[in-house]
Amino acid sequence: MRFSEDRIEKLTCSDKIVRDIHIWEHEAPKAVFLTLHGILDHGGNYMNLGIYLKAHGFVVVAPDQHGHDRKRKAHVSRFDVFLDDLQSMYAWVIDNYRNVPVFILGHSMGGLIVTHYGIRRYQEDPRVKGFVLSAPAYKNSPEVSKLLIKFSGILSMLVPKMTAPVEDLRPYVTHDEAEYKRMREDERDGIQATKMSVRLGNEFLKAQEWIPEHISEWKYPMLAILPGNDRLINTEVTRELLSKIENGLVTEFNFPDNYHESFNELNREEVFSRIVEWCEAQLK
Repeated sequence: MRFSEDRIEKLTCSDKIVRDIHIWEHEAPKAVFLTLHGILDHGGNYMNLGIYLKAHGFVVVAPDQHGHDRKRKAHVSRFDVFLDDLQSMYAWVIDNYRNVPVFILGHSMGGLIVTHYGIRRYQEDPRVKGFVLSAPAYKNSPEVSKLLIKFSGILSMLVPKMTAPVEDLRPYVTHDEAEYKRMREDERDGIQATKMSVRLGNEFLKAQEWIPEHISEWKYPMLAILPGNDRLINTEVTRELLSKIENGLVTEFNFPDNYHESFNELNREEVFSRIVEWCEAQLK
């Protein structure tokens, strides 16, 4: 397996396309992590998290998300297809890991999806012990002008699959040169997308715009992993938004020097150990 998975399963998504589920699996798991990757990403990128959590008694399942199935250009028709697929993936998890507690984890756009899901779709289930969000994509760090947002909306309607102009921010996701090299190899081999459609970009922006008025509706235990040197997502805005959630529900772990992907950073084992500590407390 390219990403040291124990196995790869398949999931038929809402668009009827079959996508990979990357699985790192302890034989007697304490809990399962259902993990959603970010934009222009893939499930195999959670290899380091999967290997660590497996060694500490957990299972990590990381599906390749809608519109990202080994495509050079990621595209979706609407943001809610991510929520549809998350519901299908959750059903797959509880069917395949009966009586095993679940944590739902999202990184970047995955964190944005999980936030929408938790407020708009999730029906409280005692099997779910908490939610883990890593650098949730509530506000982009490179400011997007209102004119560009309006223009992207027009293009999204007229030419939805047109390539959106996107800056290459890959150099600012990790300080680990080996991980950075691996990601570039994933791009070269067509596993990791390098472009997005204007429709995906516009749907992403609209999903972000929804958050400020609704995040106070969040009602479940959440662990937030916040990098302090994030060039992609505005961490200060994230903190401000999380402060609107009912007191006592959110635990923040801050890593001041980290770039965007704490799970692939040089100090990732420290990050992982804090996640395990928090999750094991939720299981008691």
